[in-house]
Amino acid sequence: MTRLPALSVIGTPTKRNPLLEVAAEADRRGFAGLASPGVHGNLALCGSLAHVTHEIPFWTSIQPIYHSHHAEVAITAGHLAEVSGGRFRLGLGVSHAPAMDRLGISTGKPLGDMRRYVEGIRGSERPAGALPPIWLATLRDKMLDLAVEVADGAIWANASRSHMPTQVTRIPADRREGFFLANMVPTVIDADRHAARAIHRRTLGGYVVLPNYRNYWKAAGYEEEMVAIEAALAAGDREALPGLMTDRWLDDCTISGSPTEVRDQLEAWFDTGVLPIAVMSSTGGGQLHAIGQLFELFA
Repeated sequence: MTRLPALSVIGTPTKRNPLLEVAAEADRRGFAGLASPGVHGNLALCGSLAHVTHEIPFWTSIQPIYHSHHAEVAITAGHLAEVSGGRFRLGLGVSHAPAMDRLGISTGKPLGDMRRYVEGIRGSERPAGALPPIWLATLRDKMLDLAVEVADGAIWANASRSHMPTQVTRIPADRREGFFLANMVPTVIDADRHAARAIHRRTLGGYVVLPNYRNYWKAAGYEEEMVAIEAALAAGDREALPGLMTDRWLDDCTISGSPTEVRDQLEAWFDTGVLPIAVMSSTGGGQLHAIGQLFELFA
């Protein structure tokens, strides 16, 4: 039996209605879920998903905790869970310090802030109504451990497939059943692997400049690559970054290749016990074109 991945959907200006049509098609085709990434307005997109789909689960992946008060998010989450018939899940994350700095938002310690935010969400159930499952964005072990303690699942982004089994073993046996695990994985369907990797290098170029991601990839076995990238950043040489992002590292954190190769790599993610969330890009078009390629792959 073919296992279908979940799908990342981003509501961009002028293309929101076509995206909702794509979401409805993913529902009809039986995809595993719809993930609304942590950009502004993802809860608004989820509100639309609740009404244009009927069977497919959907979630924020993730809602940054510093964007909104926990009481407001709790009530919105309760509303979405109710009107969707229980298909909504609330993915929460701390986002990234540079993004918060641009917004002028002061942040504290990620683990403590996340713990208090989840407590605040759960403490707001009376006005919110029945709350959906809560999933935490995680990279390294401490946030994963917190997710096991206070939440119902964990979501990675750009994770290393080779390192994932090591982290999954941290989850106690009595918590594994029903504990949701997923990874947002950049995906390009193109037999020209060189062209596909070029897309991925642009995508991950925004992540290798972030210390938390570099620390994660060091722990995943890519210290040489990350140290070289840090040296280039310290020298102010960002143009050197693509050349330091090795194929070995890139292929472990992304998916690319022919339709058959992409299907095999998605299956390999399933085999780790982690649901792949395909974050689609294309060498020949935008998000909608890339999602269309994924639909063709599983037609």
